[in-house]
Amino acid sequence: MERIVILDCNSLMYRAFYGLPPLTNSEGLTTNAIYGISTMLFKIKEEFEPKYIAAAFDRKAPTFRHIEYKEYKAGRKKMPPELAEQIPYIKEFLENFGAAKFEIDGFEADDIIGTIARKAESEGKEVYIVTGDKDALQLASDNIKVVINKKGMTQVEVYDRERIIQDIGVTPTEFIDVKGLMGDKSDNIPGVPGVGEKTAIKLIQEYHTVENILENLDKVKAKKLNENLTNYAEQAIFSKKLATINTEVPIGFTMDEMDFEKNRDISKLREMFYKFQFKSLISKIGDAPVECEEITVEAKDVDTIDGLKKLTASIQKEDTLFILHKVENDNKFTELELVDLHVSDGETIYHVDVKGILNESREDAIEELRKIFSNDLNVVGHEVKHLYTALRKLGIEDFLFSFDCEIAAYLIDPGKKGYSLESLIEGHLHKGINGDNKEIELIHYLSEIYTLLKNKAEELDINKLLYEIEIPLTKVISDMEFEGFRVDSEMLKELGEKFNKEISTTEKEIYDLCGEEFNIKSPKQLGKILFEKLDLPVIKKTKTGYSTNAEVLEKLQDKHPVIEKILFYRQITKLNSTYVEGLQNVIDEDNKIHSSFNQTVTTTGRLSSTEPNLQNIPVKYEMGREIRKVFIPEEDSIILSADYSQIELRVLAHISGDETLIDSFKNEEDIHRRTASEVFGVPMDEVTSIMRSNAKAVNFGIVYGIGDFSLAKDLNITRKEAKTYIDAYLNRYPKVKDYLDGIIEEAKKNGEVRTMLNRRRFIPELASSKKMMIAFGERLAMNTPIQGSAADIIKMAMVNVWRKLKENNLKSKVILQVHDELLLNVVKGEEEVIINILQNEMRAHVEKDIEFKVPMVIDINRGASWYEAK
Repeated sequence: MERIVILDCNSLMYRAFYGLPPLTNSEGLTTNAIYGISTMLFKIKEEFEPKYIAAAFDRKAPTFRHIEYKEYKAGRKKMPPELAEQIPYIKEFLENFGAAKFEIDGFEADDIIGTIARKAESEGKEVYIVTGDKDALQLASDNIKVVINKKGMTQVEVYDRERIIQDIGVTPTEFIDVKGLMGDKSDNIPGVPGVGEKTAIKLIQEYHTVENILENLDKVKAKKLNENLTNYAEQAIFSKKLATINTEVPIGFTMDEMDFEKNRDISKLREMFYKFQFKSLISKIGDAPVECEEITVEAKDVDTIDGLKKLTASIQKEDTLFILHKVENDNKFTELELVDLHVSDGETIYHVDVKGILNESREDAIEELRKIFSNDLNVVGHEVKHLYTALRKLGIEDFLFSFDCEIAAYLIDPGKKGYSLESLIEGHLHKGINGDNKEIELIHYLSEIYTLLKNKAEELDINKLLYEIEIPLTKVISDMEFEGFRVDSEMLKELGEKFNKEISTTEKEIYDLCGEEFNIKSPKQLGKILFEKLDLPVIKKTKTGYSTNAEVLEKLQDKHPVIEKILFYRQITKLNSTYVEGLQNVIDEDNKIHSSFNQTVTTTGRLSSTEPNLQNIPVKYEMGREIRKVFIPEEDSIILSADYSQIELRVLAHISGDETLIDSFKNEEDIHRRTASEVFGVPMDEVTSIMRSNAKAVNFGIVYGIGDFSLAKDLNITRKEAKTYIDAYLNRYPKVKDYLDGIIEEAKKNGEVRTMLNRRRFIPELASSKKMMIAFGERLAMNTPIQGSAADIIKMAMVNVWRKLKENNLKSKVILQVHDELLLNVVKGEEEVIINILQNEMRAHVEKDIEFKVPMVIDINRGASWYEAK
């Protein structure tokens, strides 16, 4: 029987924090809770040998218990700041260890634990809940064991159903009723005055439930006890409710994401343990520890303007400079600033106190820094995006690094979770950083890493991608972050009010259609309404009841008008919390949102956007599109959108070389209508809207390696019909079929696929013995060269457009990239110039540069907001 361990992290963190003496690393960070959790997890791995590990956390947001009872957990001491500062690192450690992390607003860790435990048990897993809190005992069963951790996993008590009955005298379920009667001081659950643990247990042993006791009060002879039970009957019921763990929290998860050995990142674990100086734990990771060399080089301190002038005077134009930087407040644009630099010419290392020198003589310091960051020099750095932003704040704008080790490492191995310099040194040079003089050690090894990565890029034939696209792109996205996107905060506030009204209206409509009020967000309550009260056909059942996921609801749309309302309700509540409320929290002091664009995250090569994610605003409903109305241009400007039309289908035509597909694009035909004509065997002018829609699904399905099962589900047709569509498509476009077959074989042979510009992606799934994993790998192999090439093209266009804006001294700026679309803030009077640049750089230049076999088409729209520009 496979085993899963579920960690009650908040409980365990407190035990680790208070159970260990204060520990700090060289940077002054308290680390005792991190160390305690780390040692605990290794002990758990050893002791229980789990296949899966889940980690549950509380959130600061009020839970349903707080909402129903404001005094819930009132009076608890605030978390010590020394513990609070460790939580992000504990979460990072758990993620690197391979544990799946779960937390959700409105629910406690206990509820998440209960939900995962019950689901895992229903799937035949043996469950161990590790906690310091006896509340979890109510979850125990024959296959769910509760491990009460008393001291760092060296002293534990393991409870299953039988042991609870033996030790406490009640069943796990009855334990809830015991708490309902006696209350819980730590959670501020009131219970019944005068009823302690012994009395509560005795009563439950006899009557089994609180409700049964209250129905038999005439049999309770003790006068005071009877009086208290009578007077506090409702409080007893309510206390029981507060004490009951919710095992139906709306969280989606699979066992696979909890497979910790599969998800573990040994390199990052090492990196963390070096950072926190947990050297005794490094050997427990699995591989032999990396040896640390004694670095005897010392950095020359440069802390005055005269010292900085001497440094810049010593730099020779033929030098390669290695630079590591430190910025502060990189999570808030308006406060981000450059603090210091470590500069090396390969022999001497200088430590430049930038902040101090700027305070001493700002203008002179900027002028000297400009000499270091000069395009006449070969300057090598690592993770330089924020440095570009900090330099631009100082007026140093036109400089480009010759090489960024983070970017090169990402292109060489795009599947890693991170590319810190320390992990590169360990992974490539097999040398450790001991942390005593971290920056000096890092820059000491930077030249070796640079040489290694430079040679590897040459060997892999990715130089064009590296030097012409990705390295300059870092400057482009830094500039995008710098510019930000202006927001109408008043309109956003009004939108929030509108959404809340719409949510209330939709709730009422749902209640009216269902004939009663209930918790729409509760799958259990919703399931009972839909499948018992309304008697809708049951599509899917889980071990815990009826499934009400999106797939189920979509299949029920024609069965009852409430389904459309529920789908809309889910969409709008998500929009409101994620985007309306979420965006209000990230508007900076300049009334802009400065999203962070990540260049080294996706395996396909696409940029990702975080804090907030502006690439993923749902636009299925008009209210989702309305969010784009709050994104507005600068004064005397417009928003302009330039979007590649059907770029992935054009890439498929180019890569496959299929003449029919190529001709269709060359003749500017409606590609979906043409495909429908080919697949269904009718003239173009007889293609119906349904035929075209189905052909569109096939077109994009082929791009994503779709099979007949998925296509049947998408189009609500039989698998046989779906297979007929796909076969007809591939017969009409034979070279597409040759490409798809060939790329899978290539991936199996080489273990990787590549885009048109040689971007790599490894496909280890094809080496699996499991059919599902192989099928997934085949879909990745088919799709990655297409999606990755589209990503290469938009990135190439971004660099081209950015350069032209600079060369022409234009005031208009690129401010956002969303998949195949660029958004610009265009100053009035520059519109036509900008449109010409976009057509030339996004279309003509790209077509010529990669000898594209089909014409690019750019759709350009403009407006007074992002909404209008779409």
